[in-house]
Amino acid sequence: MKKLIKIICICSVTFLAFSFNINAQENNVSSTTKVDSSLITYSLFSEYYKNKDYESALPYGWKILKKYPGKFSKWAYYKMEDILWKLHDSTTISPDVKKTIEDTILYVYNLALKYDSADKKYFEPRMAFVEETWLHIDPHKVIADYEKALADDPNASSYYYNRLGQLYKEYQADDNDYKSKAIDLYTKLSEKEPDNTEWTTQLESLVENIDVLVKLGKKAWDLDKNNPEKAWKYASVAMKAGMYKEAITALEFLVAKYPETINYWAQLASAYQKSDNLDKAEDAYKKLIQLEPDKKEDYLNLGILYKDKRQYSLARTYYEKASDVGKGWALPIFYLGNLYEQSARGCEFNFETKLVYLLAQDTYRRAKNMDPTLSQAVERISALNSSIPTKEDYFFRGYKSGQTLPITGSCYGWIQRSVTIP
Repeated sequence: MKKLIKIICICSVTFLAFSFNINAQENNVSSTTKVDSSLITYSLFSEYYKNKDYESALPYGWKILKKYPGKFSKWAYYKMEDILWKLHDSTTISPDVKKTIEDTILYVYNLALKYDSADKKYFEPRMAFVEETWLHIDPHKVIADYEKALADDPNASSYYYNRLGQLYKEYQADDNDYKSKAIDLYTKLSEKEPDNTEWTTQLESLVENIDVLVKLGKKAWDLDKNNPEKAWKYASVAMKAGMYKEAITALEFLVAKYPETINYWAQLASAYQKSDNLDKAEDAYKKLIQLEPDKKEDYLNLGILYKDKRQYSLARTYYEKASDVGKGWALPIFYLGNLYEQSARGCEFNFETKLVYLLAQDTYRRAKNMDPTLSQAVERISALNSSIPTKEDYFFRGYKSGQTLPITGSCYGWIQRSVTIP
């Protein structure tokens, strides 16, 4: 039955060829007055491939590659590779056929790179993978081929970077630089994918601790002081290690060299702030606001900085600005409520302080109304219930519900706000 189907398929395609209608969407070849045998061969190959009859497609594929290696290169090499991979991984294929595939797969890749060089980014890493996992050839040759593939396509999948990294780790020795290359590779991956903890784990397995990475980064930059890439690697690993003062030197070099690069300024502002160099951090955040005036996070960070400097009025100004730039962003308003609450904790607990706690609670409530999912605001509203004025506090002072009370007192001179009695 299968043989009969094949005969019908061949006859149908041949009839179409002689009717001058072989115009498959892939080859976009116009009908001619003379039958082109290459079109018939490719059409049979493509038809079997489409029907997933890979064993029947294979002989026609080999004929295309041998007789017309450049004519159908836009499609033929992808299909041939797919066929060889599927047959190789099939559980029903014989060991002899599998061995034949392994003996010929590199021939296909080399032809693809020769006749379809525009797509070497696709073929090169896959060829290195086959060399590594199917053929188990000299690992140093595999490493070199992975390196070439990733040099030609720096944006290749991190899967291939990790394959190369694992080879570096396995074959590192005193007479090669694979260890330093592995450190460099996983450092890049950790920068590219900061949320993927696997890359940090790989780094930690290569060195005794992250401090060693910082020292290696510093040494590499010291030997090539005008190299911005090495400066950034040193700065980023130092930041990860919490060595902010060490990172500052490299980051200052980078912002001087590239004064409009936002990421460098953001990291420098953070490093200044975390190393308690608040005045320089203030200047860095202002530079960020100048570079990206519509980014709400910069205003929030500057507000936090002013809070750390105990300049509460300025902190409030930037919290509110962050909320406005963020078109009703609730988080800065939560921070403002926290600012009032912290201010109250630093003063004597009396009626005036209770009013400040009420102001904090009202501000938390405002944040919750802006964003009902802000659960921490709900928690703080509940937590302050025991710190706000009681009905007795208002009664004995002659205050009534709805009355507005200004917040006064030497401890709260910066607040200059009022609260309304519930």
